Amino acid sequence: MKNNKPGRRDFLKISTIALSGIALAPAVAVTEQRTPMLPVPLAGDKKLSIICLGAHPGDPEFGCGGTMARYSEAGHHVTFLYITRGEASDPNKTYNEMAALRTDEAETACKILNATPRFFGQTDGNTVLDKDQNDKITKLIAASKPDLLFTQWPVDGHPDHQVTGMLGLTAWIRTNRSFHLYFYEVNTGVETMGFTPTDHVDITTVREKKKQAMFAHKTQDPVRTYNDYFKPLEEFRGLEAGVQAAEAFIHFKPAAERAGITGLY
Repeated sequence: MKNNKPGRRDFLKISTIALSGIALAPAVAVTEQRTPMLPVPLAGDKKLSIICLGAHPGDPEFGCGGTMARYSEAGHHVTFLYITRGEASDPNKTYNEMAALRTDEAETACKILNATPRFFGQTDGNTVLDKDQNDKITKLIAASKPDLLFTQWPVDGHPDHQVTGMLGLTAWIRTNRSFHLYFYEVNTGVETMGFTPTDHVDITTVREKKKQAMFAHKTQDPVRTYNDYFKPLEEFRGLEAGVQAAEAFIHFKPAAERAGITGLY
């Protein structure tokens, strides 16, 4: 999340999730829904390793913090990998000052969500997508052996979001699609564009925990940002999924799951 970008305040849409291709437990009974509910596995199932990429501190929390809270509550290991430390978000402070503030906010939010914070080392507003960076993140992700990776949707008005999405996509391709890849939305309608969810996650029971994690990002005007944009977005995606509040995702399916349609396989 970046505080000095006016476009980040004009939100219009909302989302939810559940995860296919892995043993899942039902999250809610829904009589009618437009996209699949991908319920989070219960604690008794296989313990999953989950990495969530975010361009800036706050992006994972605001975009899919509810889903990550459900994973951690179920006993799975969640890592937030921040591509930058949000250094450029306040022109009245130095990069070092803002990096310190936003790192502290990220670490506080991760404690609330029981996630592990990691920082990739690129610079806010000047992220790079090249061979060296693709090699570096692929090596890091491959070594972590995730079951699922969440990253930002690269069709986005913010260059840092674009780079983050493509870094995740490239790592998925280079590791021979060895994990499930999900894209999440941030500021749909203004920054995130062309986002049509394939899956939703019911976050009703963890909505307050997600809100606390979002509000840890004090430099990002969280109260107004939440009330004006993310609260209505969660409720809109909830309407799509037939629940009170949800987050939405685009799932890049493994090859074995792409060649079928209900009733014909």
